[in-house]
Amino acid sequence: MIQGFKSFIMRGNVVDLAVAVAIGAAFTAVVTAFSNNVISPLIAAVGGSNVNGLGFRIISSNPKTVIDFGAILTAIINFLIVAAVVYFLVVVPMNLLAERRRRGEEPEPTAPAEDIVLLQEIRDLLRQRTI
Repeated sequence: MIQGFKSFIMRGNVVDLAVAVAIGAAFTAVVTAFSNNVISPLIAAVGGSNVNGLGFRIISSNPKTVIDFGAILTAIINFLIVAAVVYFLVVVPMNLLAERRRRGEEPEPTAPAEDIVLLQEIRDLLRQRTI
């Protein structure tokens, strides 16, 4: 069971996925900072001199009743920036690589599977034994 877990963790796609999640989290923090410090003030400026920008208070004496359309627009812009970066830096290159492989321009990975390697080792040992 431990060996199976080790081979699962050492697969290339699991390590790539872990790296992608870490980079995605870091990039999301950058985009969020950009949205909060650049986009949100611009949206609030469009809303006029109102303290809430594009928002309004349902009950003027209660600050918890603010409906903030600027925050919604900022979240949408944040999502679109992250989606665009993922699409252009991950999806498009992978699709191009897959297309090159289909056309035969890019060779498929040549590393044989573990069971094939093991069978080849057994075959070689059997050959040595009969000689």
